[in-house]
Amino acid sequence: MKTNSFKLIVSIIILLVVSCDEPETVVTNYVHPDGSVTRRIEMKSIDGDINKRFKKSDIQVPFDDTWSVKDSFKLDKKGDTIWIKQAVKEFRNVHELNLAYKADSGANRTFSREAGFIKRFRWFNTEFRFSEKIDKVLSFGYPVKNFLNSEELLYFYSPERLKSDKENGADSLKYKALSDSIKHKTDNWTARNLVSEWIGEFSKLTKDKSVGDMSFQSLKSREDEFVGIVEKDDKQLDSLWKNGILLKEFVGEVNALKFKSEADSALTITTNKLMKEFHDYSVRIVMPGKLIGTNGFIDSSQVLLWPVKSDYFMAEPYEMWAESKVPNMWAWIVSGLFLIFVLTGVIVRIIKKG
Repeated sequence: MKTNSFKLIVSIIILLVVSCDEPETVVTNYVHPDGSVTRRIEMKSIDGDINKRFKKSDIQVPFDDTWSVKDSFKLDKKGDTIWIKQAVKEFRNVHELNLAYKADSGANRTFSREAGFIKRFRWFNTEFRFSEKIDKVLSFGYPVKNFLNSEELLYFYSPERLKSDKENGADSLKYKALSDSIKHKTDNWTARNLVSEWIGEFSKLTKDKSVGDMSFQSLKSREDEFVGIVEKDDKQLDSLWKNGILLKEFVGEVNALKFKSEADSALTITTNKLMKEFHDYSVRIVMPGKLIGTNGFIDSSQVLLWPVKSDYFMAEPYEMWAESKVPNMWAWIVSGLFLIFVLTGVIVRIIKKG
């Protein structure tokens, strides 16, 4: 069996970036009071080959021949041609949208995504909640909020354009320092998730055999030590793992020889999870009525925006949600008429008593 390197895996994950040839995609959900959703996909590309620009297998969200499509182009400030594909489809409810996710054959088909819609009657108002959630990838990972403070966490989830504006603005030094701090802490987060997931998967593969130094609890108690070795710039790390020396340190010589195959399998499983390719995109939500709550950002067009990146759902589900309300005019009218009726009755009784 081919043995992977802990150090190599961490390095690849940290340096993994989205291809520049990938279309810039924005998905907008127009949510209607009856629960139906009009979804619009807008993809932009500078690739001149129409066959490469918008292949269905490369599109980040469900898309097929049932969508209404419009192609166009424009010139940017540099004079380059920007090719634009807009696709629109009506979904009668979120159930139809979720069926599309399950049948997705696009670039992100291996990731579990689900939409939700709730409508609540509150007499004077009707409230709506729309959400899209992506399930977490790791089973034994740590939420990023355990590593970042509130300011760093907000910046971590911010759209790239907003980050770029701040890092090139008046407070550029502050935000560059903030960005560096986040990178340092998330590098540690990635390494810790790798080690924690390996421990969990190794323990599953050796279930009912784990005793002494090989038990789940024992390995977790030495997690900090293991992470320190992985993070250390040690050129011998690869050989230490491949030769079983590192494993012997943590589970003992007898167990290291006996369960080398399970240890390598656990690393392969963890690697496949962490290195699943995800194609980034952005989500917008337009709600009915007045917005009353959200965890999204307001973009330049005053529309809610969420960037969607694999880091966001590595170790915990990533949910994008918005809530709004629409006044029930008939309820206000009925309540007003009732109040007038009561006041009129009170005035008549006072007059009669007078």
